Amino acid sequence: MAEVESCALDVPTLDEISQGLCGKPRIADVGGVPYLVPTPKLNKIYNINTVAKQIDLPGAYILGAGASSHRSLGINAELILSVQAEGPTTPTVNGNYVASINPEDSSCLLEKYREKHSDNDFGLLSNLYASEGKAGKVIEVHVKKRTGDENFVSCMRKALKEYYGERAVGMGGTFIIQKGKAKLHIMPREFSACPLNTDDDVNRWLKYYTMRSPLICQSVFVSHDPGLDLRLEHTHCFSHHGEGGHYHNDTTPETVEYLGYFHPADILYRIDKPSATHMVGRD
Repeated sequence: MAEVESCALDVPTLDEISQGLCGKPRIADVGGVPYLVPTPKLNKIYNINTVAKQIDLPGAYILGAGASSHRSLGINAELILSVQAEGPTTPTVNGNYVASINPEDSSCLLEKYREKHSDNDFGLLSNLYASEGKAGKVIEVHVKKRTGDENFVSCMRKALKEYYGERAVGMGGTFIIQKGKAKLHIMPREFSACPLNTDDDVNRWLKYYTMRSPLICQSVFVSHDPGLDLRLEHTHCFSHHGEGGHYHNDTTPETVEYLGYFHPADILYRIDKPSATHMVGRD
């Protein structure tokens, strides 16, 4: 079984009401980018039900961003997680999406994971927010018109960092890009034949797209790494018009509009942390 580390997180006060993100909230950073680059470690396969047990929350509702299991799909792809893990008396309910590159025309191919494969595996890496899925107080963030260079998630994460300093605060949730367009990437279906040693190597390998709203985005971010080699923010998006992938930023700052709901986590779990690490490819 993969090694699991954990640490307590500071929890800010909440003011807004919504549903679905409350009840024993926690974050899990599983695997890591060093298992993808410079060369992929294809033996790194994880299961959502196993992870739920490792974070002491079987039956959890889990959202987030990760990589698909190459063993399951036969290709490399972006995984957008929204899944109810198996509980003591309940089966898994898999609402995940997978975004891959269409081999026919290199466009985005967005599919429901359960229609693609019946297991609940993922590979290499993921950043997950888990809870009992209960109603309760959450943080609502509604903004329009980007005035700086940072993306929506980075602005929130860096605001937490500025306020809390070395106290780590982690959050997860869902936001919608209601208006405008956004820059997203999708990993190629096949892993690179050459080692990806720099960010430039990674950027040349990835396929970038400008995608239109509305985009539904699953996001996990942590203000500060308390020494667990974390990916500080990770967001994947899907839509009902066939587009999705890994979110970078909006491309229409004058007209963009975001609406999101987030909840702070009580505990952060670090599962199967790479023994050899680097900072390449973490954008």
